[in-house]
Amino acid sequence: MTWSLKALAINQYRSGPMDVCVYDGVDYCSEYGLKMGEYYLGLFGMDTEKEWIVYGVIYTLAMYVVFMFLSYLSLEYIRYEAPENVDVSEKTIEDEAYTMLETPKTKSGTSAVDEYIVEMDTREKNFTPVTVAFQDLHYFVPDPKNPKEQLELLKGINGFAVPGSITALMGSSGAGKTTLMDVIAGRKTGGKIMGKILLNGYEANDLAIRRCTGYCEQMDVHSEAATIREALTFSSFLRQDASIPDAKKYDSVNECIELLGLEDIADQIIRGSSVEQMKRLTIGVELAAQPSVANSGRTIICTIHQPSSEVFYLFDSLLLLKRGGETVFYGNLGKNCRNLVDYFESIPGVAPLPKGYNPATWMLECIGAGVSSAANQIDFVDNFNKSSYRQVLESEMAKEGVTVPSPSLPEMVFARKRAATSATQMKFVVTRFFQMYWRTPTYNLTRMVLAIFLALLFGIVFVDAEYASYSGLNSGVGMVYMASLFLSMTAFQSVLPLTSSERASFYRERASQTYNAFWYFVGSTLAELPYCFVLGALFTVVFYPMVGFTDVGVAFIFWLATSLSVLMQVYMGQMFSYAMPSEEVAAIIGLLFNAIFMTFMGFSPPAYAIPSAYTWLYKISPLRFPVSILVALIFSDCDDLPTWDEATQSYTNGGSKLGCQPMADAPVTVGHITIKGYTEEYFGMKHDTITQYFFVIIGYI
Repeated sequence: MTWSLKALAINQYRSGPMDVCVYDGVDYCSEYGLKMGEYYLGLFGMDTEKEWIVYGVIYTLAMYVVFMFLSYLSLEYIRYEAPENVDVSEKTIEDEAYTMLETPKTKSGTSAVDEYIVEMDTREKNFTPVTVAFQDLHYFVPDPKNPKEQLELLKGINGFAVPGSITALMGSSGAGKTTLMDVIAGRKTGGKIMGKILLNGYEANDLAIRRCTGYCEQMDVHSEAATIREALTFSSFLRQDASIPDAKKYDSVNECIELLGLEDIADQIIRGSSVEQMKRLTIGVELAAQPSVANSGRTIICTIHQPSSEVFYLFDSLLLLKRGGETVFYGNLGKNCRNLVDYFESIPGVAPLPKGYNPATWMLECIGAGVSSAANQIDFVDNFNKSSYRQVLESEMAKEGVTVPSPSLPEMVFARKRAATSATQMKFVVTRFFQMYWRTPTYNLTRMVLAIFLALLFGIVFVDAEYASYSGLNSGVGMVYMASLFLSMTAFQSVLPLTSSERASFYRERASQTYNAFWYFVGSTLAELPYCFVLGALFTVVFYPMVGFTDVGVAFIFWLATSLSVLMQVYMGQMFSYAMPSEEVAAIIGLLFNAIFMTFMGFSPPAYAIPSAYTWLYKISPLRFPVSILVALIFSDCDDLPTWDEATQSYTNGGSKLGCQPMADAPVTVGHITIKGYTEEYFGMKHDTITQYFFVIIGYI
């Protein structure tokens, strides 16, 4: 940067209209023995020979080659993504195994067990069993090829699930399984939905669906700094009704831990958990909310692709879809899926189930959705619509408590949008943020170390610096400007990854109306306060005395302004993270805004030189206010300004503070001026505005 800047400056000032003797009415050659360009380069201690332009180009090219070679070496020999090979003993595998079911096998490979013995949980449940039904569901989205047309992804889907049952939702890729689940769970925000979703026979609104159902998505998204127990407790307290005693909520957390086999890892931080552990946690978070929807009396609907026979036999009912969102089968599977097998074998043209073959795989291959498709022209949708299973479905759905309200079953009505009180929401959300920050040293320690490093870097450069000359004052103002901006820009960039990584879990929790977004905002802002002020203190303690500043009272205000500057940039980073679609876009847009604000904050170009058309940018630039406070504290503080004596050609009767000192070696275009006068007149950074600017910064924050 130094070589490039020097080459550019010499190229500009030693050529064209600036490499002259007379400029703006001043004869520099006769007055100083230098041309105008050489004179101003000399004021800043720069070389003036034109050969430095060539040296700068050569040095830049050399650095280009060096960095390219270092990049090659890094790509060749360094790879951080590759995990180390880990030897896992057989005992470790056995200890960590999570076995849901173990059954004896026949020689043919199919399950020979006729009954599954399951230990019943007799603890009191904090939910009302609910029958879920969906009637004539259609879902339309705009056609990407022709926005005026619509694509129908679901075509009149009917079905229901009763308490204590497990319903499988299966089909080929593109059949609409996930789409149907999203529609039932109220997760679709776009498109057009037609049809009814009913709970206990009453048509459900969006609030009822979100409050009394749990939805486990394909991606396991959690706040990774929490422990597994804390995640379950968070869900239990914020999603169960406020009227339920805390003791019962803790009981539900312990129940989920036992039910999912999480006892050994309950107090383990989520970050670094295996895929299998994360999936169990995802299920547990929803169960801890005690949704009103197999052995525990809940109603379960789940999508599954191609399960093994043992897993498939666990399901009570099946809703099978084909590509295009149409129903191929709905009904009770029967013992060992006998009903399903008999139905498909009764359709002309369908090959019978081979002995020992997985009925789930066979069924999918029959309709052309398996790994090896048995392609044929059978219209399975038409066969189902003409079958007895369709008639049974319609008769079952017409019963009370399914699509018709039943006097014996309650309507799911909620007086509040969210289960927990505002106080409970605030307590748990804010606590989680403070725990997350404490458990994320990669974020906080990194920025603390960077603050100390930046303070040392600028401090070493300006040790024993003098600020009473023209070049010294400009360098001093530039030092404060660069140091504070580097510190705040580092804070801006550092917060983006953390905020973006937490955003996904926020969206999942908000979809279930877990808490008000306001408390999330409160938590994210309060958690930053102690770290930003500690960061500002570390920077000030190192930087302030190293560069020659000694006033302790001013140091306190310097720390306060620095900390608020960092805090403002952190909050700006959070804002862009929440507003932009990705971390990368937030970084680019934030960099653009900061670049504009830096340009028009009054240092380069100085405030007096900003064109009138852009003064509005100067006035609104948030970066201007903390830098103005910092510069004014040091260079604009003077209670007793000296007076210029024409007779002696010197200042007299001035105060002892730095701002009261006359500026030495001032250019002829500047004339006689004090440090305070130059700082306020040229940079617009006035000591009288410090208090006002503090309020402006707080307003921006």
